[in-house]
Amino acid sequence: MSSNTTTPINTNLLDEAVELTRATGNITLQWFKQQNLTIKRKKDGSPVTEADKTAEDFLRQELTRRFPTDTIIGEEFGKHEGSSGRTWIIDPIDGTRSFVRGVPLYTTLLAMFDDEGPALGVVDVPGLAEAVWAGRGLGCFYNDQRCSVSPQQELQTSYLCASGFEWWPNNAYTRIAESGARMRTWGDGYGYVLVATGRVDAMVDPGLNLWDIAPMLVIIPEAGGRITTWDGQTTPAANDWVASNGIIHQDLLAKLYPSSHQQTLR
Repeated sequence: MSSNTTTPINTNLLDEAVELTRATGNITLQWFKQQNLTIKRKKDGSPVTEADKTAEDFLRQELTRRFPTDTIIGEEFGKHEGSSGRTWIIDPIDGTRSFVRGVPLYTTLLAMFDDEGPALGVVDVPGLAEAVWAGRGLGCFYNDQRCSVSPQQELQTSYLCASGFEWWPNNAYTRIAESGARMRTWGDGYGYVLVATGRVDAMVDPGLNLWDIAPMLVIIPEAGGRITTWDGQTTPAANDWVASNGIIHQDLLAKLYPSSHQQTLR
């Protein structure tokens, strides 16, 4: 199953994006598990390190050099406006809290959108030497092998992961727990890697920014799954998101955002 739009992207462009994302991920390893890592706090209280900034700076410079008319949006350095109609979206370290604690489940994320919407996505897991990537119309790949979501049929026997449970609004956690689904906290970008490769059946993720979710909007559909906001929308934006194998998706949405509880999500 491929993305909603039908024009495949250029294979060489996807290969280039994978190469750049992996190179960026390797840069972060220079600081991983280092005792003298300097950690600062952003205005929202989230951590940022020299590794985040150095990695994004490297990737921005490479993208600018190779695609000088493209727009670039990054978590650490904002937006550079281009004129080509293409936009690259960067998260140099998704899961900085894991990174600073020496947990190898953090990821480096890169996506590109064009006039048809989400076009390619790459998730590199430097600490585990894993990567998943997809291009519109080209399928999804895990370490150079085609991959796909699980065939799990029932929500009550599925495995769901999340970055944490403290931010879930409107009693959503209670409804999911009561469904019988097994809940795990393999979170941030790595949770989507697990969905795309069929190792878990869904990833539930509230309170995301665009750079947190952008690559997944290509990866999950190309792996045969489905990804939407909790109220079923697919427009790329900061929001609460859920990715699944597609089979259990509607049942999952009914638990997360039941029609009888049309409250505003945080």
